[in-house]
Amino acid sequence: MEADHRRPAHDPAPARPPHQLPAQLAAQQGALRPVAEQQTPSGADEEDGTSRSARLRQSLSSHLRSRGWDPLDEDTRKYRSRARSSLRFVLQRGLFRALVRANVTQTVQVARRVKSVRGPFVLVANHTSHLDAPLLAEGLPWAQARFLSTGVAADYWFRPWYKRLFVRLLFNAYPIDRDGSRKNSGFSRRLLRSGVPILVFPEGGRQKTGVMGEFKPGAAALASGVGIPIIPAALVGGYEAMPKGRSWPKPGRPPVGVVFGDPMMAHEGESVVDYMERVRAQVVDLYESTYEQILGPESGPREENR
Repeated sequence: MEADHRRPAHDPAPARPPHQLPAQLAAQQGALRPVAEQQTPSGADEEDGTSRSARLRQSLSSHLRSRGWDPLDEDTRKYRSRARSSLRFVLQRGLFRALVRANVTQTVQVARRVKSVRGPFVLVANHTSHLDAPLLAEGLPWAQARFLSTGVAADYWFRPWYKRLFVRLLFNAYPIDRDGSRKNSGFSRRLLRSGVPILVFPEGGRQKTGVMGEFKPGAAALASGVGIPIIPAALVGGYEAMPKGRSWPKPGRPPVGVVFGDPMMAHEGESVVDYMERVRAQVVDLYESTYEQILGPESGPREENR
């Protein structure tokens, strides 16, 4: 009689080897999908009534997301350096925070669900002044801001060594080409796939009149293509405190606020243009709903952002 080599029904299934985590398997197969989507069997939506977008939102807090999907290489490894992030913590949360609070009256509001996000995301904000990037970096909870990288103009910030050192230490900055060379084309996506969140100002430049401009869809295309959330944020009072043309905030510690909204995922079948419009509408709502609270009821009329 032949021996029955089948595993007994009560035996536990063999454990998945640690190197075969779902997110890493997806990367090896060239498919980047949120962890919850990978672990959900086909047809599960019909069984439990949970929509795809709801599963994506639920997966944002998974620790597996923080590992990234692509292995770090020589170019991306520095952006997830623990030593650099420790130094950045001292610079941002110590020295720079003291400098900011000595010159402006700062208010920070963070939506509850922002603190649960793990792994890469795109932080999208209106661009009011030179105060914006440091206020966003030091206002975001450290668990999310630890590896946050800001794109800066390569021709201005990366060519002189001392400027390059400054922005890399303080903002974990990466270069963006403005001269049409495309030398650094695609690097934003590489960072996101390596587990590094990025900051994007989709208006393309600082506001000249205090009115929020149109949002270019590039940030939405990155977030939708990689399968990660956008965290919307509104800078309030930055233009009033330090309008374009000034190199230092106005005297008297003017009020400035940064407001972080709930993370947003692209809807199934949604175009990147519609996604970006939805994100802009949320940024406008964050701005409008906190304007008087941050600047005071006597702040005067504001320009229409809608």
